[in-house]
Amino acid sequence: MSEPGVVQPAGSTSGTIPTGTSVSVRVPATSANLGPGFDTLGLSLSLYDELTVTVRDEPGATVDVRGVGAGEVPTDASNLVVRSIAHTFAAYGQPLPGLDLIARNSIPHGRGLGSSGAAIVSGIMAAKGLLAGIVEIDALGLLARATELEGHPDNVAPALFGGLTIAWVTPEGPQFKKLIVHRGVSPLVLVPQATMSTALARSLQPATVPHEDAIFNVSRSTLLIAALIQSPELLFAATEDKLHQSYRAAAMPETDRLIRLLRAEGFPAVVSGAGPSILVLCSDPGQRLAAVDLVAKASTTPWDSRVLAVDFKGATVIAHPVEAD
Repeated sequence: MSEPGVVQPAGSTSGTIPTGTSVSVRVPATSANLGPGFDTLGLSLSLYDELTVTVRDEPGATVDVRGVGAGEVPTDASNLVVRSIAHTFAAYGQPLPGLDLIARNSIPHGRGLGSSGAAIVSGIMAAKGLLAGIVEIDALGLLARATELEGHPDNVAPALFGGLTIAWVTPEGPQFKKLIVHRGVSPLVLVPQATMSTALARSLQPATVPHEDAIFNVSRSTLLIAALIQSPELLFAATEDKLHQSYRAAAMPETDRLIRLLRAEGFPAVVSGAGPSILVLCSDPGQRLAAVDLVAKASTTPWDSRVLAVDFKGATVIAHPVEAD
């Protein structure tokens, strides 16, 4: 299991973080489920939120939000990134210093691309960087803290570690396996103007599903892993799902209609996360262009087409030395 690296800031001493210590964090967007891999599979994508956190003398926190979410999300200690930093400090018994944050966001909110997971991971990685030399947080520690806040590891695992991740929960805590995606896999994300609440999407899930549907998804999710890491030509069959997408379709009719249209034309299209964005796992770059053209002609509402790559690094943090007087 790879662990995001961190450069220890100059001047750190045990139990204290000097004023002026600063860290820079970069976290990718993610797409969870990938069709049949409900609450298990996630993919890291080349669209990023960036964060700078600086320790200050005064207690409390300020947040300067730029880009997505500016003027909409909280800019004080109630901000999710700040709460994630505070949660991590508390988990390791460390006092939280005063903090100034600058958040440069590119991941759309409420579209099924892991924006809340990215905010949580941003805060946890910032805490890791600030605590370097005081507390060392390993990969499973990062995943545990993120899952405590997010509730499910399938979005935060690819945000933390990159690539394709399989996530599961044991009595000892959440676990993950990172896999390298075949270079022929070419993701396309189609983002609508409408948003979707993850809580609402989950509320549409039935408590039980037919036995044959469960078997169907087990076969497709295992096939999907093979398709993503070895055989992209199997992606269409591997992205079939009977566990969650049909139950949520009524809440996002345009998403459902376009996915049906794309799949009728042979494109491996699925709901991205809780939706309403669409992920198309193309097997070559040319297929992406054809999918974009099809949606442009068939959609009745505006959709933003994002031609992305698979991110292989996951979240990163760099600590900056305190400037000498």
